[in-house]
Amino acid sequence: MTNLLMENLSIPSDTADISLHLRHKRRSDIKTFDPQRTILLMHGATLPVESLFDVPVGEGAFMDVLAREGFDVYALNVRGFGGSTRPSGMEGAPEDALPQVRTETAVRDLSTAVDYLLAALALPRLCLIGMSWGGTVTGAYTAAHNDKVERLALIAPQWINNGVSRLDPGGSIHAYRRFNVQAFRQRWLEGAPEQKRTEILPAGWFEQWVSVILASDPAEQDGVIRAPAGVIQDVRDYWSVGKSFYNPEEIKVPVLLLHAEWDLDVTTQQMGNLFPRFLNAPYRRWTEIGEGTHMVIMEKNRWQVIEEILLFLRTRNHLEA
Repeated sequence: MTNLLMENLSIPSDTADISLHLRHKRRSDIKTFDPQRTILLMHGATLPVESLFDVPVGEGAFMDVLAREGFDVYALNVRGFGGSTRPSGMEGAPEDALPQVRTETAVRDLSTAVDYLLAALALPRLCLIGMSWGGTVTGAYTAAHNDKVERLALIAPQWINNGVSRLDPGGSIHAYRRFNVQAFRQRWLEGAPEQKRTEILPAGWFEQWVSVILASDPAEQDGVIRAPAGVIQDVRDYWSVGKSFYNPEEIKVPVLLLHAEWDLDVTTQQMGNLFPRFLNAPYRRWTEIGEGTHMVIMEKNRWQVIEEILLFLRTRNHLEA
């Protein structure tokens, strides 16, 4: 089996006393990578990056599979998530501070990470992959910095809803949410038919995911971790009132859109509304995956997500031919 190297980096953000966690994996036998083979992964609104892209299930962790295929793979936790610094507003009770880590802050953290990597690797551009809220963060960044992005892949990206978002629990929005990890299983599988739930989430996979995510928050207690609530405020200020946080029309790099049919958080209709708006991308592709939920990258059919991403990243840019 190919030997993979892994390192955890801590880089300074644009805010004093806030550091950002970057996880890095690559093959030991490959030393240099071009922009098309350099990837930065961005997580969603609740789950840190390692619980999406670095859980060793099936054919291997998402990061490991990409690294074995010859890619230089980085994964970012913005502030408030995983190994990155929690803002001071997350250290007290949720009611003690305003919603923490708004989307604009996450975009700044992504920008910091991109600039760090491009400088360290002496590259002009890299590829971005964002999931859910991470689709908003990477999409907004790309719209403003097309010159630094080679290609953009979006997995079930956040988009304008019908006025009701599953992410928004209603009521007052505090600094952060208390996320019950074990209780998430029911919500995870809610969109799938009852008879398919044990099939799409094989035995042991959820437990492996639980062990990774519980380790991501040093303040974890009784199976509950903290998740910044700034994204909930942004849902109310943008997506649930018909406003997009960024303009897909401003993205001028190749775009891949991936979605699964049983996703209740981001519907196929939302994807149908989003896809045509990437009208200035040199080319764009939308793949709908059968028998998967919003968490399809952690399910049986995750191989389809990986295969589509590999195909997209390996496709020759015919515009430069």
